[in-house]
Amino acid sequence: MTETKPRLGYVGLGLMGGPMAKRLLDAGYPLTVWNRAAAKTKPLADAGAVVVDSPAAVAGASDIVFACLTDTSAVEAVVFGPDGIASGAAKGTVLVDFSSIQPARTAALAQRLRDEAGMGWIDAPVSGGVPGATNGTLAVMAGGNQADFDKVAPVVAHLSGRFTLMGPNGAGQTTKLINQLIVGCGFAIVAEACQLAEDAGIDPARIPLALAGGRADSPILQQYMPRMAARDREVQARIAIMVKDLTTVMDEAKRLGSALPMTGLATELHKLLARRGLADADNAEIIQLYTPD
Repeated sequence: MTETKPRLGYVGLGLMGGPMAKRLLDAGYPLTVWNRAAAKTKPLADAGAVVVDSPAAVAGASDIVFACLTDTSAVEAVVFGPDGIASGAAKGTVLVDFSSIQPARTAALAQRLRDEAGMGWIDAPVSGGVPGATNGTLAVMAGGNQADFDKVAPVVAHLSGRFTLMGPNGAGQTTKLINQLIVGCGFAIVAEACQLAEDAGIDPARIPLALAGGRADSPILQQYMPRMAARDREVQARIAIMVKDLTTVMDEAKRLGSALPMTGLATELHKLLARRGLADADNAEIIQLYTPD
């Protein structure tokens, strides 16, 4: 007997959500989609997705709803606003939120969704950027209960190289903040190393090859130093998102009493980029703090 695939919904079809939704379609799942800017639904509609006019309609047509939105306020509006997911959800369905938002708010929103709609919530922020979303190799950090995690894991497997349950709702978001702390500081350090190499007359594009396999090696070094050296301006992840995430890291550190001096500096460097008009530029543009051109 052929197993019936769960009905999927997706809201938020931006740089990450669009390719993730396309992978679900390509895997043969029935997919219903909504996006605030309707034009972004066209490629998915052309590939066979059903386009509806509200998040509520997505929820009403789905066993599992995926969301990938900009920030906490956007998630709350899409879930609980007029014609939001909560108003169309059926008891026993699950929302998987790939957005990176505040941990405490995540836990509160998840409880509210269970209370009001009987819908489960897995907070599942991701790391890996557009290449990871396109290739299905994202690292996904989850918070929620085991039953909801087990229900969605076979589907998330089409999107991720790793899907790890870290604890109750909010734990996935906290893990993502730790990821962004490391990544944000890493961008700043790799930019400084790139500039030092250039000042010394060394081709910085060769540094990742020379350091591969050593203790300084990392995906950030391998992927971003060549891009910084080439002044590659293709947007794979926006500086504005890093500013938002690092600001949330610092807010959480203040709430918990954690001292994060290096992360504080990385946060200010990214804010400076945004103030210089680079909020929508790629993270590799941090090199402009050292060699503006």
